[in-house]
Amino acid sequence: MDPVERLYLDTLMEDPAVPVRSLRPQLLAGARARRRPAAPTAGWALPYAGRVAAMDALLASAADDDWARVIVEGWTLQELVAHLAAKDGLLAASIGAPVLGPPLAARDAAGRTADVQAYERARSPEQTRRDWRAQADALCRHLGGLDPATPATVDGMETVVRDHVLARSLETWVHAADAATAAGVRLPDPVPEHIRPTADLCARLLPWTMLLSGLDGSGRTLRLTLTGAGGGDWRIPLGVADTAPGPPDAHLTADVVAFCFLLGGRGEPDAFPAELTGDLALARDVLTTAPALSGP
Repeated sequence: MDPVERLYLDTLMEDPAVPVRSLRPQLLAGARARRRPAAPTAGWALPYAGRVAAMDALLASAADDDWARVIVEGWTLQELVAHLAAKDGLLAASIGAPVLGPPLAARDAAGRTADVQAYERARSPEQTRRDWRAQADALCRHLGGLDPATPATVDGMETVVRDHVLARSLETWVHAADAATAAGVRLPDPVPEHIRPTADLCARLLPWTMLLSGLDGSGRTLRLTLTGAGGGDWRIPLGVADTAPGPPDAHLTADVVAFCFLLGGRGEPDAFPAELTGDLALARDVLTTAPALSGP
């Protein structure tokens, strides 16, 4: 079985701890009946398609009290799903894919989120779920014929579309985990072949997170070792203009999933479990600034 499909089918099949008043067995049975596989897309976009499918499986089991529960940023689950649709729509607009929902007035993440949330508040949670999934599927299908090196600009940040899609994968993964935690459901992590490119993006972002935090790592090199399925080893030049890494000035070892979530704004840098050697001040600066690009 395709790993995306396997992950999708496994999401609600692992006998999670089910709260008494939410995600009841009959709702889980209904979710299994309504599940949909990931939309067809390019191989390099499968990490995103897989997280969309996993999130959709989680949403399929949500009861009324789940949709009304505040998850993060003061947003209910319905408002959180609208936020994901808004961010997906901004990427779609940048690459010529269909943009669904209300007319595209605001081109920044905060403005578009506010517009889509206002639009979805007048609709039922199930309609919001369908709207978000339709936007994600339209994006996936468009990516199927796109060169991963195509430039794209989202919320003022220009880079290749592959990196924007990996960023969408990470945000969907983080918010799916937010929703699952609130519901008391265990959501499996992505398969290792989807974690690895996401971790690679997080590693490559470190020079930028430092710079955006007011620290210039030019001329310094970090060795980053991420353990667990999908992890690996990187030598990262910490200056954004550096062309090649030098001998490592510091070595940071951490769990790959925890590190991705740190970049995604989950976890406290000061208490982050990591093994640090070499220039400890530099390694701590890397951890402290890691969430700089994370947002709601």
